[in-house]
Amino acid sequence: MGGTYVLLLEVSRQTTVEVGALGDLTFPAGAYAYVGSAFGPGGFARVDRHRELAAGERDARHWHVDYLLGNPATSLEAVVRFPDEDRECELADRLPGEPVDAFGASDCDCPAHLLSAPDGEATPVLEAAREAGGVLESS
Repeated sequence: MGGTYVLLLEVSRQTTVEVGALGDLTFPAGAYAYVGSAFGPGGFARVDRHRELAAGERDARHWHVDYLLGNPATSLEAVVRFPDEDRECELADRLPGEPVDAFGASDCDCPAHLLSAPDGEATPVLEAAREAGGVLESS
């Protein structure tokens, strides 16, 4: 099964990360939301892969978010799924937060698919994602 997902991340301290072709990006401490899609082979197994990378159980980085997830200052706090729904660009535009320029949006016209959460807090993003019909993944 595939669909769209939102990863809620916490960056514990300001950190600079080399993000593929985007180069070095500085992330202030706080919460971030990454909106991705999982319609390819394996579907939501992509989310499991992101979890493994965040836990230090995997090294390969394929997407922009992998570079951030692989940084020791970053933790994956929650996942919201939208099963069988193709809403990646809509949610990246609709959820609260400021786009991190070009991050995660190399294959579309969106400003970004990574958002810096308002006031560095994940709660408004989590609430908006759930209000949009997302299902909070159990840990």
